[in-house]
Amino acid sequence: MDDPVRVRRVYDPPEDGDGTRVLVDRLWPRGVSKERAAIDVWLKEITPSDELRSWYHQDRSGARHDTFVDRYRTELDDPAHTEAVDRLAGIVRAGGPVTLITAVKDVADSHVPVLVDHLQHVMKRT
Repeated sequence: MDDPVRVRRVYDPPEDGDGTRVLVDRLWPRGVSKERAAIDVWLKEITPSDELRSWYHQDRSGARHDTFVDRYRTELDDPAHTEAVDRLAGIVRAGGPVTLITAVKDVADSHVPVLVDHLQHVMKRT
């Protein structure tokens, strides 16, 4: 596998190739039991702040997306997020596939691609 990190929705059934399943949402997904989710690690500290998340969701038109990306990238570099990012990088470095799990409907317009990109940069630096 070229990319040790992949992304899947929590509502999709777990697969053998998922490896370590890391939930990267602040809230537990509605209607999903812990058994069904099969989450190994829950990194709620790695998600956008409540303030940023609320601000982004106030406008569903998508007009705030670029600003959201910039603000979330800044948050990922702050001390409140760095520990969680380092923990995730450590999980990836430990080997085997890592699957980031999320409940968001539109993954492409969420925090997850920003997180994956940031993680790739962190992994290259060290």
